[in-house]
Formats: sequence, C-alpha cells, structure tokens
Amino acid sequence: MAISSTSSSTNKPSLRVVMIDDRRDSRLPLERFLTRLGHEVQSASDAATGITLVLEFQPHLVICDIGLPDMDGYEVAQRLRQQESETPMKLVALTGRAEPEDRQQALAAGFDEHLVKPVNLDQLERLLETL
Repeated sequence: MAISSTSSSTNKPSLRVVMIDDRRDSRLPLERFLTRLGHEVQSASDAATGITLVLEFQPHLVICDIGLPDMDGYEVAQRLRQQESETPMKLVALTGRAEPEDRQQALAAGFDEHLVKPVNLDQLERLLETL
C-alpha cells in the first residue's frame, strides 16, 4: 500500500483530489498534471487504502482505476457512495475499457464520469472546471 501526497498553489481555486490506481506509470503523470494546475493531490495504489484516504481527506474529486488488485473500481464507487460526506464529491472512472457498455457499467456503479486511458488532459481539465 502506497500513499503519496503533493500540493501546489496558484491563483485558481484548489481542489482536493484522490487518485486510486495501482499502476504507478498511470498515476504519477496525472498527479503531476493536477498538482501543476494547483490542486492538492493524494494517491493510493490499492482500493482499501484509497477508500480510507477518501474518507479522511474528503476530496472534491476521486479518480479511480477500474482494475485494482484488491477490489474493482465499481465496488470502490459503490462503497464511497454509501458513505456520507460533507464535501460534494465527483467520482471519475479511469480505465482502458472504452466500449459504450463499459461507460454504462461505470455510471451504474456510481461514477459521474468515465475516462479512458491514456487520459486526454484537455478533457480532464474541462472536467475540473465543472467542479
């Protein structure tokens, strides 16, 4: 279980973001990108640690990989949606699966958005602007 934390400040409003992805090569570039935009980012490499981190950190945004080693991202979304939070939280699925039924499954599990790897950074930035 690994948790990393980064933060930076700019003139833009800062969001709290949690990344849950077991693949470091997927997680780190997005962490860096979000940090450069001025957001506070924390991450976990497994679902159990990620859920705990979300409950403690109360992020505005959770970006969660679907294929995690200890439980899939669908279950993570379902568990997070069952928790009460004082902070409105947007859940984003991150996956290599790009078929329409994959998107439908993610939305049905409780995700608000479905992003396909590799993530289009312009698309992610537009998503951030909606928060």
